Amino acid sequence: MSRAAQDVLGVLRGLQLVAEACGREHLALTKHLWSNSSLRELLSENVTQTTNSLRAAQQQPGVELQKLQQLLQESGERGYVVAQGLCQLLETSRLRCDHLAAMQRTNNNINSTQNVAAGPAAATVAATPSNNVSGQVDASQLDISSITLQEFEEILSQRNKNRNVSLRTANTEKKQLPAKETPPVDTSKLNKDTQYVDNIMRMVASDNSSSTATATEATPVALPELSKVAKQRRVPASRLGRMASFGGLFAGLGIGTINELTKGALGLGGSTNMREALLSPANAERIVDTLCKVRGAALKIGQILSIQDTNVVSPQLAKAFERVRQAADYMPDWQVERVMTTQLGAEWRQRLSSFDDKPFAAASIGQVHRATLQDGGMEVAIKIQYPGVAQSIESDIDNLVGMLKVWDVFPQGFFIDNVVRVAKRELQWEVDYAREAEYTEKFRQMIAPYPEYYVPRVVRELTTSSVLTTELVPGVPLDKCFDLSYEHRSHIAASVLKLCLRELFEIECMQTDPNWSNFLYDAPSRRLMLIDFGSTRFYKHEFIRSYRQVIISAAQNNRQGVLEMSREMGFLTGYETKQMEQAHVDAVMILGEIFRYDGEFDFGKQNTTERLAALVPTMVAHRLCPPPEEIYSIHRKLSGIFLLCARLNVRMNCVPFYNEIILGKFKD
Repeated sequence: MSRAAQDVLGVLRGLQLVAEACGREHLALTKHLWSNSSLRELLSENVTQTTNSLRAAQQQPGVELQKLQQLLQESGERGYVVAQGLCQLLETSRLRCDHLAAMQRTNNNINSTQNVAAGPAAATVAATPSNNVSGQVDASQLDISSITLQEFEEILSQRNKNRNVSLRTANTEKKQLPAKETPPVDTSKLNKDTQYVDNIMRMVASDNSSSTATATEATPVALPELSKVAKQRRVPASRLGRMASFGGLFAGLGIGTINELTKGALGLGGSTNMREALLSPANAERIVDTLCKVRGAALKIGQILSIQDTNVVSPQLAKAFERVRQAADYMPDWQVERVMTTQLGAEWRQRLSSFDDKPFAAASIGQVHRATLQDGGMEVAIKIQYPGVAQSIESDIDNLVGMLKVWDVFPQGFFIDNVVRVAKRELQWEVDYAREAEYTEKFRQMIAPYPEYYVPRVVRELTTSSVLTTELVPGVPLDKCFDLSYEHRSHIAASVLKLCLRELFEIECMQTDPNWSNFLYDAPSRRLMLIDFGSTRFYKHEFIRSYRQVIISAAQNNRQGVLEMSREMGFLTGYETKQMEQAHVDAVMILGEIFRYDGEFDFGKQNTTERLAALVPTMVAHRLCPPPEEIYSIHRKLSGIFLLCARLNVRMNCVPFYNEIILGKFKD
C-alpha cells in the first residue's frame, strides 16, 4: 500500500474516532437534558391524563363525548384566531418590506433625475405628476399603486400649504411648473387669527406677576394638535377582525418571549427571566402598535393602567402603556365618510360650509374634526366615534385583561376584576354620544353660576349616538400650559381644584376622566373650557355625605374618625390587621394634608406621591375587600388633579377652598 493511501486511511480512522466521541458526548448531553427537562414531566402527565380520560370514557361515554366535542370546537376557534393573528403579523411584515422597497424606488428616481442633463430633465418632469405653485400634485397623473400610505399623506398635506414649489435641473436653472388658479384667501379668518395672536402677545408682554415666572412665555395656539406619532390607519370594525388583532398580539408576544429567552440562554443579550423577556422592547412595541390599531376599550384600559403605581403594574408595562396614552391613530378619510354617511345621511356635507378632513384630536373612543355650520357660520367640533368600538367593549377588555392575567401581570390585591367591571360600565357611557350630549347640557346649566368655567353648546341636529357636534371653543390642553407665567399657572391650578371640589361636594356630579385634554385654557379670557362629558356621573347624596366626613376628619387630623367612617363606608371590613388599618388611615391623612396645611402648600416640592407609593405594597398585600365602586372614579380624578398641580409647580393655600366648599353649610 502506498504512503498516500496509508495517510488517507489514517485520516479516515481519525474522523471515525472523532465521530464516535461526538456521538457519546451528544448522547450524554441528551440524557442530561432529558432528565432535567420539563417535557418529560409533561409527557408523563399527559399519559396519566389520557389513562384517566379513557377510564372515564368507559364509565360515562356520553358525557366524555360531549366534552370532547366542546374541546374540539374551542380548539378550532382558538386555532383560527391564532392563525388569523399570524396572518396579520405576516401581512404587517410584507407591508413594511413593500414600504422599504417603495422608498428605495423613490430614492433611485430622485438620483436618476438629478444626474440627467437639462434636456432629459425636462422630459422627466413632463412624465411625472405635475405640481402647481401651491405645492399641489395633479391627482390625475398620480400612480397610486407605486406610493405608500405615508407618502400619500405627505402629498395631501402639501396640497393644504399653498407654497410655491420649483424644480432645479442639472444646469441649476429654476423651472417653475405651470400653476393652477388658487382659491381666494378668506381674509376674515386671517384677521381673526391675527387679532387672537395680538391679544395673547399683549397679555404676555404685560405679565410681570412673580419673580418665579419663566423667562420665555409660551403663546397658546388656537386648538390642540395631534400627537407627532399618530398616523392614519383603518380601525378594525368587525368583531372577528378585532379578535384577529389580539390573536396576532398574543402570538407575537409568545414568539418575542421565546426569542428573548433563547438569546439569554445563549449569552447573546436577551433575558433568562420570564417576565423581563415578556416585557422586552420588541414586545412593548407590539402592545403599543396593537392597542393603537384597535383603539376603543382596550386602548382605554391601557391608558388607565398607564397611571397606576409601579408597585401595582411593572415599570416596563407602565412605560409601554404610557406610550399608548400619548398615541392614538386616526381613521382614513374613506372610513370617516362611511361613518358620517351612516349617522347623518349621504348629504351631510351640505349642512356644513367647511370640514377639515384631518382631525385635530384623536383618543381611545373617537376623533375630533373642525367644521363650520352652513346656517349661521358657527365653528363647531365634530367628534366621530370609531366604528365597532361600542359593540366590542366586552370582548376587547376580556381579551386584553385575559392575556395580561395569563402572564401574571397583576398582584393579588389589585382586584383587577373590580377595575374591569367599573371600566366596562363607564365605557358604555362614553360610547353613547347621545348620553354625553345630555350630560353636556346638564353640566352647562349646573356650572353657569361660576363664570371662570365655560361648557360649549351642543348642536343637536348634528348629534347621534356615534357623532357629537358642539360649539368649537378656544384654548389649549392643560399639559401645554406648563411654560406659562406663574400667575396663569396658579390661576389654572386653583380653578381646576375648586371645580373638582364643587363637582364632588356641591353638585354631586363629576366628570370622572382625569385626562388633561378634557380641560382647555383660554389665556385671553382666563377661563377653563370644559369638554368631553362622556364619563360624567351623579353620586348618591348619602355616599357624598359620608365621604365628606372622611375628608373633614383627615383635615382635622382625626385618625380615629377616619378609621370609623372608612369601616362604615366599606373601605375596611373591621377584620384587617393593624398594619393594614394604619396604612389605610395614613393614605387618607396624606390626601387631607393640603386642607390642614397652614399657609401655601407647595405642590411642586411635595413628596405626596412617594409617600403614597410606599403604602401601596402593604395595602395590596393585606386588603381583604375591594373599596366602594364609586371610589375608583373619584380617586382617579383626584389623583389626576393633584398630579396636574404638581406639574404646574404652584404654591396654593387650600384652606379657603376647604372652608367654602367642603364645610360650606355643614360647618355646624
